[in-house]
Amino acid sequence: MGKLTFQRLDLEKAPQGDPIEVQFNPTEYAFEKAASYADVAIPGLDAPILQFVRGEAETLSLELFFDSTESGTGDDAESVTAQVDPFYRLVKISGDLHTPPIVRITWSEGFPGLTADGAAQPRPSFDCVVTSVARRYTLFNPSGLPLRATVTLSLREYRTLREQLEELNLQSSDHTRVHIVREGETLPHVAFEAYQDPTRWRLIADANRILNPRRITPGQALILPPTA
Repeated sequence: MGKLTFQRLDLEKAPQGDPIEVQFNPTEYAFEKAASYADVAIPGLDAPILQFVRGEAETLSLELFFDSTESGTGDDAESVTAQVDPFYRLVKISGDLHTPPIVRITWSEGFPGLTADGAAQPRPSFDCVVTSVARRYTLFNPSGLPLRATVTLSLREYRTLREQLEELNLQSSDHTRVHIVREGETLPHVAFEAYQDPTRWRLIADANRILNPRRITPGQALILPPTA
């Protein structure tokens, strides 16, 4: 089995720099996913009606162990902080992003969990931000140099607006959807992709108040109304 790795990403999710490998793979990790609901109180009912508000970002928590005693425990020992600090920096503000970095975690064939279309199969990676890093040093040499450490990481899933809107398009054509225009696309092309009928471009144009069907730009969000 390969080592679990942390890869820094930019805002477009392009890899930045070399990946960081853990010294020892974790013995366990935990995912948590929640949904947010609001109580809608109706006079006379025994209980409020539950109204779905939004999904919550999935979280991942794991614990990593580091040890530098292979080089000895005496005066010539190496500090374990050299291995720990790269993970601590994942929660520090990045100079180019002005925020902590986005991170992609990969390990072997992937993490368990649902893919975007709801299929119960491993996903290839987990894109996230690090929300907390706890460092606990547990062994020192006679001079006080730290030689062993346990790092506990809390991570929160990161998905761009484009990714989330594209996932919403997995619903059937009788629901309103959203399409992000790609380079070179036209309204007939979008209509064919959405409805298997390029002549329905006018339906999209009317829903988005587009007067000139030739003027759509990459990155533009288009509402795709239901056909019935």
